[in-house]
Amino acid sequence: MKSNIQLIDNAPDDRDRWDDFVDRTAKSSIYHYSKWRNIIENVFGHKTFYLYSTDDRGNVAGILPLVNLKSVLFGNMLVSMPYFNYGGVCTDNDGTRDLLINEAIVIAKEIHSNHIEFRQEASFDNGFPIKTTKVSMLLDLPSSADDLWKSFPSKLRSQLKKPQKEGLFIRIGGEEELDSFYKVFSTNMRDLGTPVYPKRFFRQILKNFEGNTWIVTACKETEPVASGFLIGFKGKMEIPWASSLRRFNRISPNMLLYWNCLKFSCEQGYKVFDFGRSSKGEGSYKFKEQWGANPRQLYWHYWMREGVELPEINPSNRKYNIAIHCWKKLPVPVTKFLGPFIVKNIP
Repeated sequence: MKSNIQLIDNAPDDRDRWDDFVDRTAKSSIYHYSKWRNIIENVFGHKTFYLYSTDDRGNVAGILPLVNLKSVLFGNMLVSMPYFNYGGVCTDNDGTRDLLINEAIVIAKEIHSNHIEFRQEASFDNGFPIKTTKVSMLLDLPSSADDLWKSFPSKLRSQLKKPQKEGLFIRIGGEEELDSFYKVFSTNMRDLGTPVYPKRFFRQILKNFEGNTWIVTACKETEPVASGFLIGFKGKMEIPWASSLRRFNRISPNMLLYWNCLKFSCEQGYKVFDFGRSSKGEGSYKFKEQWGANPRQLYWHYWMREGVELPEINPSNRKYNIAIHCWKKLPVPVTKFLGPFIVKNIP
């Protein structure tokens, strides 16, 4: 196949052609849109390489968004896409896929990257090293929230009634709910020992994807106690970020939050609810499984520079144990200030 790989530039026509391909291709995710390029560059300061391939008629035939993360702590890498569960090469043609991957490798060598991480929903089957430790947890949604409620076992319905009896209530909105979301999210991330994204990251997502993004917040009197960020695309609603305050665990605000996210998704006409990625058998996996969600395998493929080992940049890596323990002891305002400088380089 003839190679015709190009880098997207800032010309509107270029972006429009790219996004038109995302709209008409079944394999795309919302994270393939060209808008993420400006969000990531503006918020995190990373260099991006948005590759696309055209056919003999000049039509876009495949895309590959790449982000270069480079730091002393975590190394030099290309990722598609960092911060999210999805991304990677998007095309219906294996030949086009291979051309895009080969061009990505050329770029990786030029910028001295240690590896490329492709976050795929289907296997390449091309000999690349692969991680299959993560799955997406998906729930098929019925046409109405009432039907969904009736499908729950009695134990789950009983758990959902508890926070309602405690007087918790739900707010659903957009940017007006960002402060509530971020207050809960930043506190929970500190408790987990994880650096937090800057608030402006979420604000940019809300601004750029209005009509596809919502924030759902569970409140106790005037205090937000649990909150989730929803992103909808092509019939699927995803909750990539959700948090609750630990001191309210006894009244199960997280249960009320997720029920209302599911209810809202049904009311908006979405057909699938994506609870996000988990490792089989872990606590988050079991939490999502109780709602009726089923696992769908994720395939993270790697091109590796010779002599480089597979990356393990995650909380389960023992070499980060001391840092995680210390982070949990910091005041939340300190983690909100320092966190964005660290987390921007964690894919």
